[in-house]
Amino acid sequence: MQDATPQDGEHGQALSVQVWRSETGAFQSFTVPHQPSQTVLDVVTWIQRNQDPTLTYRFACRVGMCGSCAMTVNGAPRWTCRTHVGRVAADGNLRIGPLRNMAVIRDLAVDMADFFDKWVRAGAVFEPSETREDPMAAIQPDQPARRTADDAIECINCGICYAACDQVAADGDYLGPAALNRAWTLVNDTRDGGQSERLSAVTGPGGCQGCHSMANCARFCPNELSPTASIAGLKRAGIRAAFRRRK
Repeated sequence: MQDATPQDGEHGQALSVQVWRSETGAFQSFTVPHQPSQTVLDVVTWIQRNQDPTLTYRFACRVGMCGSCAMTVNGAPRWTCRTHVGRVAADGNLRIGPLRNMAVIRDLAVDMADFFDKWVRAGAVFEPSETREDPMAAIQPDQPARRTADDAIECINCGICYAACDQVAADGDYLGPAALNRAWTLVNDTRDGGQSERLSAVTGPGGCQGCHSMANCARFCPNELSPTASIAGLKRAGIRAAFRRRK
């Protein structure tokens, strides 16, 4: 087992770290050695392994592929495995908490059930229009709808945009940027057969009209997606569908 006594690392002084603890409802202070190329996830892991084995958090891949390590770091939602300490703690101070807008299970781990339930409510699930016996549909890369969907497809459900969204904080029924972004990719999937129901879902209560275009989702998305742009597309598609119904 590693020495649990913090030592000054290559970058100078040890880090002063505050971590949210759900049992006390307050931040707990730790001192952690500052190491070269250290990530925020490294800091949390060091605390759990060396100072407090009861600290609860979530991670899996450690390389920015799964998104499960997302936490609030110095006030901003981030992937902790891809956030280097030097980027966010130039003064040697870190404040680490759970993601906003989700119920806390324990310490830094949040319950994402509501986040995923809203995906279902938004119709953000592919509805096939053909059967497995039909020929495979050919979707050309240069088709406009394909390019539009490609611009939004790389979401990995980390919940950072949801945690960053002030409208989610203000309205618990709001579907949120991730669910609406996924719905937009399916609106642009010519193979999908659930368009009418999906547009009704995303333009109904808690839907895309609730977005105030503050763009916090785009600002903090680690994959540099713009759910704001996707939601704007849903608003336009919903208006077009409403006009078609009135003809």
